[in-house]
Amino acid sequence: MQFIFLGQKWIGLRTIIMRLTCMFSFILLFGAAGLVVFIHLQDPEDIVHQQTPGIKYNMGHQQPKKDCASSNNQNVRRKNSAEELAMGNQRSSLYPPANAPTKLQSTDRKQNIIFVMKDHQKKDAETNPIGLHKRRRRFIIKKSPILIAMNSSSLNLPMLKSEDRNNNWKSLYQIQRERKRIMRDTCSKYKSNNRRIITPYHVSRIFVEDKYRILYCEVPKAGCSNWKRVLMVLNGLASSTKDIQHNTVHYGNYLKRLDGFDRKGIYHRLNTYTKMLFIREPFEKLVSAFRDKFEHPNNYYHPVFGKAIISRYRVNASKEALRTGSGVKFKEFIQYLLDVHRPVGMDIHWDHVNRLCSPCLIDYDFVGKFESMEEDANFFLHLIGAPQNLTFPRFKDRHSNEERTTTKITQSYFAQLSPAQRQHSYDFYYMDYLMFNYSKPFEDLY
Repeated sequence: MQFIFLGQKWIGLRTIIMRLTCMFSFILLFGAAGLVVFIHLQDPEDIVHQQTPGIKYNMGHQQPKKDCASSNNQNVRRKNSAEELAMGNQRSSLYPPANAPTKLQSTDRKQNIIFVMKDHQKKDAETNPIGLHKRRRRFIIKKSPILIAMNSSSLNLPMLKSEDRNNNWKSLYQIQRERKRIMRDTCSKYKSNNRRIITPYHVSRIFVEDKYRILYCEVPKAGCSNWKRVLMVLNGLASSTKDIQHNTVHYGNYLKRLDGFDRKGIYHRLNTYTKMLFIREPFEKLVSAFRDKFEHPNNYYHPVFGKAIISRYRVNASKEALRTGSGVKFKEFIQYLLDVHRPVGMDIHWDHVNRLCSPCLIDYDFVGKFESMEEDANFFLHLIGAPQNLTFPRFKDRHSNEERTTTKITQSYFAQLSPAQRQHSYDFYYMDYLMFNYSKPFEDLY
């Protein structure tokens, strides 16, 4: 009887062990399956970006890049190089129709395109016709990194001529040295430069002028339209900045971008051309962008940004406002800007200069300011040996009858916000304030 009892206990114990083993195996299988599903659903951009620092991947069906003052960005595409060659003998007339169809291409650009489609979606599509409409295809554009040494520019700021050293040019030269020093010190203090890796993404906002060997980083709402006009004149595309229309500046594709060159071409220009950017007081730049994009009719920013902002931040919004996206208030715009879960992404018109131009990666030779635009711009043109009759244009590119955004106008907009919102806005642009030595716009900010 004792042996029978022990045998029954052993059988029961073995049964329990087998059940536990089965449960443990089931848990392992379930976890593995969950991991496979998670990896399968993960965005390829996130996976590769985490594993390979310094390599930038752009997804296929992205919103096209928007130039600094374009009001109809989504309907205008750039001409490809073939069209440029076809127009080579017609440069005396630089005014293509505003609605002329163009293509967002560059034959110089070297890209490896990898097509990715989820296997389970493919099977669903084969077994279910409805699945054909649910397939998600992703195009990953792989761009190789470019390694450069810290402060590798062999050119730096052009030297003053002997006849210039006793006049106003000398003081402007010292101002440039001080601006560069502050920028470098800020980068050294707050940014890690252990990996000096520059991708084509970092130079995507930089325009190239090969004749005078200039690289210009475009900062929207800081005189970029007129700077493009100047570069076109320097390149021989027009005889005067006054002759170049707005659509030609932004949609004509007459100026090359640095990311359109191959790796060798980018490296060569970064190390031998004069690199410059012009910046603006962050709050004034922000208000200028808001006035331009939301207080005037705009068939891109109203439906894309306006509708999302009104839908999320306006209580009891009218059907008309939700339908058109018009009438966004400045306070609603700030709510969107400061929201970590924005209903729609960032835009170059209110993005940080630090992100647009990467001044901690690219050693800019000249840093101009919108507030002293005429003096700084003409000094730069003097340094590079531009024709003496070429001066920076003074005219306002858009809404010419409207007063420019000033400090007084900016303060009137920010007066609509609470002290906390003003503080958070300042924190949002803190690096730009610090890097370019702008003082606090309000006394109550800390």
